[in-house]
Amino acid sequence: MILIKNLHRTIWKISSKLGPFAPFIALLILSLILLSTSRLGLVIWKFGRVTDTGKLAEILMQGVRVDIMQFCFIALIPLLLAPMIAIKPLFKIWQKFTYVWIVAALVLLVFLEVSTPGFINEYDIRPNRIFVEYLKYPNEVFSMLWRGFKIDIFAALISSSLAFWLAHRYMKPWLQMGPSWSNKKIWLIWPLIFILTALGIRSSLGHRPANPAMFAITADSMVNSLVLNSAYSVTYATYTLMQETKSSDIYGKMPREEIFRLTGAKDTDIPTLTTLHPSHKREKPLNLVIILQESLGATFVKSLGGTPVTPNLERLKEQGIWFEQLYATGTRSVRGIEAVTAGFAPTPADSTVKLSKSQKNFFTLAALLKQRGYNTEFIYGGESHFDNMRSFFTGNGVDHIFEQKDYKNPVFVSSWGASDEDLLNKTHEQILAHHKAGKPFFTLAFSSSNHAPFEFPDGRIELYEQPKATDNNAVKYADYAIGEFFKKAQQSEYWKDTVFLIVADHDIRVRGVSLIPAEHFHIPALILGADIKPERYTGLASQIDLPVTLLSLMGIEAQHPMTGRDLSSLAPDTHGRAMMQYNANFGWMEETDKGDQMVVLRSGKAPAHGIYDPKTKQLKETSPPANAKELEQRALANALLPDLLYNEQRYRLP
Repeated sequence: MILIKNLHRTIWKISSKLGPFAPFIALLILSLILLSTSRLGLVIWKFGRVTDTGKLAEILMQGVRVDIMQFCFIALIPLLLAPMIAIKPLFKIWQKFTYVWIVAALVLLVFLEVSTPGFINEYDIRPNRIFVEYLKYPNEVFSMLWRGFKIDIFAALISSSLAFWLAHRYMKPWLQMGPSWSNKKIWLIWPLIFILTALGIRSSLGHRPANPAMFAITADSMVNSLVLNSAYSVTYATYTLMQETKSSDIYGKMPREEIFRLTGAKDTDIPTLTTLHPSHKREKPLNLVIILQESLGATFVKSLGGTPVTPNLERLKEQGIWFEQLYATGTRSVRGIEAVTAGFAPTPADSTVKLSKSQKNFFTLAALLKQRGYNTEFIYGGESHFDNMRSFFTGNGVDHIFEQKDYKNPVFVSSWGASDEDLLNKTHEQILAHHKAGKPFFTLAFSSSNHAPFEFPDGRIELYEQPKATDNNAVKYADYAIGEFFKKAQQSEYWKDTVFLIVADHDIRVRGVSLIPAEHFHIPALILGADIKPERYTGLASQIDLPVTLLSLMGIEAQHPMTGRDLSSLAPDTHGRAMMQYNANFGWMEETDKGDQMVVLRSGKAPAHGIYDPKTKQLKETSPPANAKELEQRALANALLPDLLYNEQRYRLP
């Protein structure tokens, strides 16, 4: 007790030097003690799972970082108001306001931390979006809690009451202080304090602020959640829920039976579950390497009507299956990742890579192949927490992640991380090691060199244009890195056992006057390696067809929920379909003998119709055709299906 009193005195002695900002130092010290103690207790409780990851020290240290972020977030609103009400004439109001704010914050922190063990017992993760969503159903939730969680309820209530009493006593010295700073001093120092707080919330000098994905440092989602504190976890879940409000029903509604009928799904536990019977029967299935190319649209490929800056890709296309009419599902990298690694169709909401319900138990190629004993990995030149990739991958089957910090002596590091050259050198090293170990593998390598400000090493390519830092030059360098990689790959032992896919995530700048600028969704894709025979697939196809096709070529017979087609089992000129999400517009394109017929679903407006000519790359709007209603219904069903699968969490392995 004496120790606590001495600590209390010391904290306020230090804090008092900061005048009107004194309570925030007091809050910082107490919240760090509280949250670190809670985290340590949870780590001890789950010690076996934590030590299995080998990341104990990192979990505790990164946890302090998250706690500082949370403190800064709590302090943000009062600090915004400080220049107006922390001044001498209003100092008493400032004292009472900050007293109430900090006492409430401490009580909430305690309540959430005390609630955490029960939540982990039930959901194997810290309080998250479920905690927030349940607030919409107070009667049902209270009934459930009262029947099954009486101890947790009383523990939370008692702890919160005790926290209120202690926080009140803790903050009493603040209410007894008088104004010690002049108004001028407050206004001069406030900008510095506010900037430090903003930097504390961001907690990163990288391209993106810190987020839960940055702290997904293990393959165990529960252990990753221990790095966070429960207040931060719930706050971030609330934010992501706000981002998910836009769903496919902006285009209209349809009974679920009709959605299933028109899409071929069934009203079962996993509506789209199907069994793949591979086109290539193999005694030992092949390995898989996907090279996802940043922003390398058809606009950079001469044979697809673009600029001639990909000579290596043009050379390699003669050695494998080359797709002439393949279309991306969206305009962002995460949408390409979603399509290529999970076979998931687009929606108006954010990609499932970033949404909360798909961070665990969501189907991916990695999840399926991991079940079959494959070593699964993601290799990236930048920071893997960007766009929530680390969290999505670690939660859905990826065992190992390599990012910028894992490169030793990289050839070149740009604003976005290690160059494509370094990326593919690392990929080659990893594949050699896997092959030598004799274990099957799935490697996803995601490039970043073709991204503004278009930085790459000198002396690798003859520049296509001046100045150096342009997209055409960056793509030419990316193509150079691909060429160098495949020179080594084709001379390596792993070549005969591995299928490779080179594909773009999206085009570089998707814009145009059309409701859907389809010409900018056109992307190159090439499958080669092992015993893959050269072929040109000229039928209309979508990114979501690629993962199914890859599994078939690998010789994998499996159940999966993907809605894409196995193109390796079809004639290369088979009429197909593609889907494209462009802001709030959803484009559904079907290949016919008269051209590519497109319907565009729009929010609050009637669907628009058009014919797309892939040769001239023009979409010509037309009046509704004779089969307009049928086409619109089919498009709507395919727009609503992924939304339904995501929200009901039915896009997964059996």
